[in-house]
Amino acid sequence: MLKSKLGFGMMRLPLKSKDPTDFDYEQLNRMVDTFLEAGYTYFDTSYVYHNGKSEEAVRKAVVERHPRDKFTVATKFPTFNLKEESEIEPIFEEQLKNLGVDFIDYYLLHNFQTVYYDGIDGKGGIVKKTNLIGHAKKWLSDGKIRHLGISHHSSAKLLDRILEENPEIEFVQIAFNYIDAESEFVQAYDCYEVICKHHRLAVFMEPVKGGGLAMVPKAVEEALHAMDPNASIASWAIRYAGSFDGVICNLSGMSTLEQVKDNIHSVQNLEPLTKEEMKKLSDIVKIYKAAGPVGADLEKYKGLKLHGATVTGILEAYNMCQLQPDPGFSDDNNYLKNIIAEEAHLDCFGTLPEEKVILADGTDVTEEVVKAEKWLIEHSF
Repeated sequence: MLKSKLGFGMMRLPLKSKDPTDFDYEQLNRMVDTFLEAGYTYFDTSYVYHNGKSEEAVRKAVVERHPRDKFTVATKFPTFNLKEESEIEPIFEEQLKNLGVDFIDYYLLHNFQTVYYDGIDGKGGIVKKTNLIGHAKKWLSDGKIRHLGISHHSSAKLLDRILEENPEIEFVQIAFNYIDAESEFVQAYDCYEVICKHHRLAVFMEPVKGGGLAMVPKAVEEALHAMDPNASIASWAIRYAGSFDGVICNLSGMSTLEQVKDNIHSVQNLEPLTKEEMKKLSDIVKIYKAAGPVGADLEKYKGLKLHGATVTGILEAYNMCQLQPDPGFSDDNNYLKNIIAEEAHLDCFGTLPEEKVILADGTDVTEEVVKAEKWLIEHSF
């Protein structure tokens, strides 16, 4: 059996129209019931999902229909929307009301990263200026939340310091899959090791990379089928994410009853990867990257930087985004701005200074690298 359980991500719920708040409750209720009947309990939502209505959907489909001890709810504070400390308590109370609960099982401070934690100048971002963590500690001591965590979209170095400075943080949600494991920007495995080092728990999001590891390039599909012709493409990603200790759950954003049933069937009948399979997946990552517009060979760019970020990292992130079903919503998009802030103390949403990118042989590649940088910044969230 896989080492971690399945979590229900409430970010892509079934709809009756194009309106993201027009939920198909008949189908959603059946999805929730099927998930619970299979022995899974973790529902993950946020203050902002579905135009701010996902928490309400959780209340109607889960909280109002099932005993409180049969499910656990995770939701997130919208750190990225925070402007003043006076906003914090009203937002939290609104979340309790939205969910219809007296306490929240797993509460996350959403999108902890360099820009919000340290700020552009490294002297303190909105998290510190508003004492957000202080408020969360009070909710924890008052019993309004049972477990305090963060979601993280920044470097392993920053995560190490955050966990050192905030011992009350019990778990960290990170993007984690076999493509992102050794990604220069995402640093999934390095972040996981930091979590383990501090004896905290992890929640894995994007285990199938938003569908990008279910609908893979043809060469990757062939390589995976060569390993096991009977295994589905997505099952390799699910097995990978389920092969690690200290993980509360792997989140899957499910939109249909069929997806719920398929995910349940998959996780209940899979085993953790062997060392040999891990090695083969690592080799397949190179095939995956090679299918993108930039390719996998970035050797000639090594040692070069643009606005504090490595050129290899910029091009790798851009390349990976273009390989996803929805390039603008890939988890790779959210890291560049934090690296620019951490390494160069520049605001990527301002006017960045002009810099040249010149290869060792004198070739000017500034245009192609700046194109990738601008695309990542424009699609940052």
